[in-house]
Amino acid sequence: MPSGGAGADTKRAVRISKFLALVLRHDPAAAGVVLDREGWVEVDVLIRACSAAGRPFTRAELEHVVATSDKKRFALSADGRRIRASQGHSVDIDLGLPAVEPPAVLYHGTASRTLPQVLREGLRPMSRQDVHLSADAATARRVGARHGRPVVLAVDAAAAARAGHAFRVSANGVWLTDRVPPEFLRVLPDTP
Repeated sequence: MPSGGAGADTKRAVRISKFLALVLRHDPAAAGVVLDREGWVEVDVLIRACSAAGRPFTRAELEHVVATSDKKRFALSADGRRIRASQGHSVDIDLGLPAVEPPAVLYHGTASRTLPQVLREGLRPMSRQDVHLSADAATARRVGARHGRPVVLAVDAAAAARAGHAFRVSANGVWLTDRVPPEFLRVLPDTP
């Protein structure tokens, strides 16, 4: 990372991470790249394209962002030559994740203002390709808090799977499904 102190390095890493999320999840054209069907792009191509788009970073900075992201948003291929977002895409890609049996209960965090609609319609992917679920309530609460006063929903994933809903798990442990009907949702009571 460039010199300028740990605070400057951290801010730069956050800026790089946010731009990567934009490019690899939502708008590859923002950097002038094309994702393959599974969301991958060659690292060298990405670095050159981001530099040309006025967002330069080095391979070392990219690897630092991938390695230190608390949410593990990005994954490098086994050979380290390609990169993709782990989940959260609004662009049409197929992560190639197999359906797996979910835990009995998963969790989803949302803002309290959206709760009436969620209880009527269930969980839908909205602008993303999948509904995102957490393996624990604490993570779901943190996600919900990003959007307002958080509400945590327990998802009866075992019953949803028996009813034919497929579940997949991303490289960073986020559970994905196409939707969750309201009959599989229960609001958890507030906890500190």
